Amino acid sequence: QVKLVESGGGLVQAGGSLRLSCAASGLTFSAYAVGWFRQAPGKEREFVAAIPWTVRNTYYTESVKGRFTISRENAKNTVYLQMNSLKPEDTAVYYCAARRSGLMMNNDYDYWGQGTQVTVSS
Repeated sequence: QVKLVESGGGLVQAGGSLRLSCAASGLTFSAYAVGWFRQAPGKEREFVAAIPWTVRNTYYTESVKGRFTISRENAKNTVYLQMNSLKPEDTAVYYCAARRSGLMMNNDYDYWGQGTQVTVSS
């Protein structure tokens, strides 16, 4: 059974930092691309960042470039999202997802976690 579990969310003041983790089990993690998405209240889920299994490139939505960094440790079956200089508009539930192939910015991933809440106060 494939499982993705996010952790590291919480309440932080604007300008602060958080590091999200996504721990995977039940799949050959190193063969999967992993993406982070977020969904704010009343809004659609949106792409945030992604990292392929090759780790050659990383991808970010424009609004987080220079503030967020995605990385992975295949030996630990874990992907991280380091979030710095957080803004109130980053407030959302953050989800990690895994896929074998396809466009990483699309949301048709094979597996999803349950999400972790990130709240940024002004």
